[in-house]
Amino acid sequence: MAVHHISTGSPFEKQIGYSRAVVADGWVFVAGTTGYDYSSMTMPDSIVDQCRNTLDTIEKALEEAGSGLDHVVRVNYIVSNPDEWPACWPLVSKAFANARPAATMIAAKLQSTEMKIEIEVTARVP
Repeated sequence: MAVHHISTGSPFEKQIGYSRAVVADGWVFVAGTTGYDYSSMTMPDSIVDQCRNTLDTIEKALEEAGSGLDHVVRVNYIVSNPDEWPACWPLVSKAFANARPAATMIAAKLQSTEMKIEIEVTARVP
């Protein structure tokens, strides 16, 4: 089985030892992704802006894998403050309108206090 690793160039991938996404046997596994703007390595203050960046990063990784948001079958949302989560609903609803993946939202402390949302997806390669 051929395995293809996808990187965003984030320094965390090398420091921690993971890939943004791994393509294997027709599946794309996208690692938990936070809201960094990887071009400037800055994190926006609002959960909505972080969510937007996160979805953009995931979409780019899926496209590089030969897939896309419409092929996501599973999504896990992890938020540091569940009271802020509803503000993201319009963004995630639009992103996954066609795929309508199985989904879970978990509230948990994230790697750093500036992080408000982390999203992980599994998709198929069409």
